[in-house]
Amino acid sequence: MHTIQSNGGQASVRFGSDTVCLVSAVPTRGFTVRTSQDEPSELTVTFSGDRQESVITATAVPQSGATVRESSW
Repeated sequence: MHTIQSNGGQASVRFGSDTVCLVSAVPTRGFTVRTSQDEPSELTVTFSGDRQESVITATAVPQSGATVRESSW
């Protein structure tokens, strides 16, 4: 299991050989969370707050890993 931190919260995921599964997504106070998974190998967790957004993208293919994108306006 891997936990990824962002300004908007943290997400814990479990990687399989070609899949990624959400274990938990906990928003920071003042943020909401939504998830999407169009295919088994990619998961997106979006934390939205007042004039801020944190997007965590976890992928299992071609290798397991995650990126965090922080935006504010």
